[in-house]
Amino acid sequence: MRNIIEHTLVSLDGVSTGAAIPRFGEYRDDEEYNRDRLDQALSCEALLIGRTTYELFAKNFPIRTDPWGERINAMPKYVFSSTLEKADWNNTTIIRGNVVAEVTKLKQQEGRDLLIYGSALLTETLLKHHLIDALGLSIFPFVLGQGKQLFRQSDHPALTLVETKSFSRGIVMLTYEPQY
Repeated sequence: MRNIIEHTLVSLDGVSTGAAIPRFGEYRDDEEYNRDRLDQALSCEALLIGRTTYELFAKNFPIRTDPWGERINAMPKYVFSSTLEKADWNNTTIIRGNVVAEVTKLKQQEGRDLLIYGSALLTETLLKHHLIDALGLSIFPFVLGQGKQLFRQSDHPALTLVETKSFSRGIVMLTYEPQY
């Protein structure tokens, strides 16, 4: 059975979308962090994402020529959406219907781990159904003061810290395992 690893970028105050997105790009020159992200992407077989993340990534990744961009472009991608009409980004499959059942099928297949980037609603759903095996947070050294936080108020499992990494530009990556 494959593991599902969720990785999200957040500001110090927990904002992960909206106004935070351009700020994350300001740290693109952190070579050590980029190498770490590439290593993670290379160790995983496919990317699971929601519609909003898909639309952002499909606009930005196809034009990237760096090794991490090339890896994400080449990976199989599964987009969970009931509203996305078509997916033009290469190696993309739209999955409709029961998210939990479909992710469970993907998880039970042979192969390397599955990676989720962002996709807060997908992550929250999978956490609720005990399908996330590792939760990685890259915390960036800025405060936005407003915006959508990664998690909504809801019941979430306790988390055990299993790894910490820090990078040259002040990014800290925390990896947790949910305790179901």
